[in-house]
Amino acid sequence: MRQKTIKKIPNSSEKIPDRSELMQPIFDALKKLGGSGKNEEILNQIIDDLKIPDEIANKLHKNSPNRTELSYQAAWARTYLRIYGIIENSARGVWSIKPDFRDKEKLDAESIIGTVRNQFASTHDEKKTKKQPKDKNPAPENEYLTDDDSEYPEELKPWREKLANVLQNMDPFGFERLAKRLLRECGFTQVSVTQKSNDGGIDGTGKLKINGILSFNVAFQCKRYKGFVGAKEIRDFRGSLTTDIEKGIMLTTGSFTKQAKIEAVEPGKKQIDLIDGEEFISKIAEYEIGVKPVTIYEIDEEFFKTI
Repeated sequence: MRQKTIKKIPNSSEKIPDRSELMQPIFDALKKLGGSGKNEEILNQIIDDLKIPDEIANKLHKNSPNRTELSYQAAWARTYLRIYGIIENSARGVWSIKPDFRDKEKLDAESIIGTVRNQFASTHDEKKTKKQPKDKNPAPENEYLTDDDSEYPEELKPWREKLANVLQNMDPFGFERLAKRLLRECGFTQVSVTQKSNDGGIDGTGKLKINGILSFNVAFQCKRYKGFVGAKEIRDFRGSLTTDIEKGIMLTTGSFTKQAKIEAVEPGKKQIDLIDGEEFISKIAEYEIGVKPVTIYEIDEEFFKTI
């Protein structure tokens, strides 16, 4: 059967492309990015290449406070490409095309999905393997692989969703204190949380020293959002920054619209760094703030039988 590829999505009534439809665009995006790129770079390139309108690109995945359906499907598409051996991911989250596929032009998405399904069907217990769906609609969560979350894309691990919900339901003042703690872990000093009743849009301030030499006065604002922070919020925050503040940081449990990202780096204006819910969770995990890694061992029963 011929490979299904989306060239463009002309209007918001079109459906969001699923993982099989995103494999070729992801591969093409990496080539345009010079053979490697991070998740956001790849996603932005896909949105531009497929001319995906904001209404589609900004649609949230189920009840997720910070992940779009498009990024969810793209995460699964990258995972299939990785398992198949077309792309790889570094420890710093950079995806790259493997040498054997750098000169390849077209991918067979159906063959990739079929091969990956068969790989897990043959290596996992029959009872743990889901049945292959009869249609080509996007499979919910883990349908293509096993019910063990080890094959989930790293950014879709169940613990991340649980933590996102915990952050979403935190006390507002507690969330600001958490942001303060995270900034300290990232190298900020003299971090203070302002009084909520008179903050003028600023939730806290601090100093960031780079390489032990250069230091900047930084103000931050926390948005405990479920959904998107828009360009207006960026402009309002920038307007609240005093002349002694050299940099602004906005943190949110949600996401930022494309317009917000553009506004944040508008030339000639005070630059605002953005930390969305996914990056916020990654930083919490990196510094093990309120979370701790759990080691799971796989038992080689054959070893114990034959030793």
